[in-house]
Amino acid sequence: MTNCLFFGDSIIYGEYDGILGGWVDLLKRYCHARYNENAKEVNVFNLGIGGETTEGLLKRFDVESNARKSPIENLIFISYGANDLAMRENRQAVSPKKFKENLQTAISKAKETTDNVFLISILPISKQIDGITVSSGKLRTNENVIVYNELIAEIASKTKTEYIDLHSIFLEDKENLISKDGVHPNEKGYELISEFVKPIINKHL
Repeated sequence: MTNCLFFGDSIIYGEYDGILGGWVDLLKRYCHARYNENAKEVNVFNLGIGGETTEGLLKRFDVESNARKSPIENLIFISYGANDLAMRENRQAVSPKKFKENLQTAISKAKETTDNVFLISILPISKQIDGITVSSGKLRTNENVIVYNELIAEIASKTKTEYIDLHSIFLEDKENLISKDGVHPNEKGYELISEFVKPIINKHL
């Protein structure tokens, strides 16, 4: 039995996808269907919380992972940054330096459970909100997305953690893959992510 733990913010949770439930839930249904076809048992746990930063991740990581980890095999996915880099009153929620420290701590904790740890890049944001303060008071820029993604890739390399680059698969067609809020994927975007990550899951089915 393999358990897949997906930690992250609202993009892990599946915000604004009232039809498919987001990409993690798509993978969950896929694994259940394969199990009914006599594949190995793979359980998917959606541990996304809207608005969460890496600060919140560290507060709950041990409790969440200990409650759900399999005694046989585990995969841990970590997807953060869109809220960490968001600015309010010219200040980022989590500075690049602190973001890097938090991710390194999270990876160390994850690797106490499994070597199958995956870091996921931040998606690009729509041009309609790039550099604009939205109604929530947050301001995001694609420039900062690139900075934080470079940190994620660097950490993945140094810790020998697999880097899942979703930013690249969204970049060219982002305006058709992101919902009207400019941050979250639409149904098409969530489905694209699910298909991109599915080969990783297939290795364990």
